[in-house]
Amino acid sequence: MYSLLIHNARIARPDGSTFNGDLACDGHLIARMEASLSGAARESIDAGGLLLLPGVIDPQVHFREPGAPQREDLGSGSRAAVSGGVTSFLEMPNTSPPTITQAALDDKLARAARKSLANYGFFIGATADNLDALNNAAPVCGIKIFMGASTGDLLVDDPADLERIFANGRRLIAVHAESEQRIQARRRLFAGNTEPAIHSKIRDNQCALAASRLALELSGRYRRRLHILHMSTHEEVELLRSNKPAWVTAEVIPNHLFLNSKDYASLGTLVQMNPPLRAPEDNTALWQGLHDGVVDFVATDHAPHTLEEKQQPYPHSPSGMPGVETSLPLMLTQWAAGRCTLAEIQKWMCYGPAEAYRIPNKGKILEGWDADLVLVDTQRVRPVLNENLHTRVGWSPYRGWDLSGWPVYTIVGGQIAFERGGFRADVRGRALQFNGEDR
Repeated sequence: MYSLLIHNARIARPDGSTFNGDLACDGHLIARMEASLSGAARESIDAGGLLLLPGVIDPQVHFREPGAPQREDLGSGSRAAVSGGVTSFLEMPNTSPPTITQAALDDKLARAARKSLANYGFFIGATADNLDALNNAAPVCGIKIFMGASTGDLLVDDPADLERIFANGRRLIAVHAESEQRIQARRRLFAGNTEPAIHSKIRDNQCALAASRLALELSGRYRRRLHILHMSTHEEVELLRSNKPAWVTAEVIPNHLFLNSKDYASLGTLVQMNPPLRAPEDNTALWQGLHDGVVDFVATDHAPHTLEEKQQPYPHSPSGMPGVETSLPLMLTQWAAGRCTLAEIQKWMCYGPAEAYRIPNKGKILEGWDADLVLVDTQRVRPVLNENLHTRVGWSPYRGWDLSGWPVYTIVGGQIAFERGGFRADVRGRALQFNGEDR
């Protein structure tokens, strides 16, 4: 007996082609795919022609637990994730306390096991003096370095500290690439200016370029696996276009693809984030970088703050926006408009992150692979409404945007986690494993 049988789906192959058929799950694995399957199943879905995609892997979220449950926790964040077709996430270490020790990592893993509807993995955060934890805490997807985000004890901007981390160990290093020195200098230059748009001038393109260039140099010197998080500028695209070793990857987030500095006029501090919004020409360059393979995949940097926090006057307003539940509909809407292909979306959002972080068996619809799946309605268009969102903060910078490709069912490990707007309370994701984890 199958555990789950999906009938009448339009099933996406990794190459972007589709076929009409049925898919059966045996426990947490995809067991069979054929034009028509019969046999008993504990549960079945009539997809009615909905598009079946691999579940999205979001490789950069901030779910705020422990420390700020009023913004998000692993329960609410994972519900927002599966409502958006995200079946696995990698969560960042800048919680309170930060994830910089094995004990802090174990605490997060235990919390996620109790609460998370999606599969979960965590970064270990770098400080100036936790090299042993960086190389030995497990399981982790990689090391996160904040090169210039002023994030409490997690800021690592001293060149000697950075070089020591790159020189010792083999794990992937993911960098928030902004130059803290330049940020501080430009903050003094623009002191007293309280317009939200000044945020993009303080943290200008050169802030990002300088830090990405330094990270790339250190990566090349030590042949250290490097991932550049939320790349935001045309200069960084060109830097990687001219020098991108095989062990280097980069990501972009929807906010830097769809929003730009013109949006401050209507949205103000709601669209304040780090790295900040850029010029329209940066949007264009990032899209081209994705198409060319210079940029490898799409994350969200889901970083929720309450509306009350965001509506404080600049510079007292915090940086960050929610986004985990709108990323797939945003991208599928672009597919419908002809801006990208279904093959590209699967590479950018499903198996690309899995390959970069060495997560086995995820990101493709293949027999024997994990049954992390999402059925989406590509025909129905509906707007982003704050009242329909599942993130605890209850707002989106894309409020009012008409999008297609909203998830109808999200399946995590062969179990229905989200169906037609509701959640299965008893479903829990699994801790992700990272093959060949460098120790």
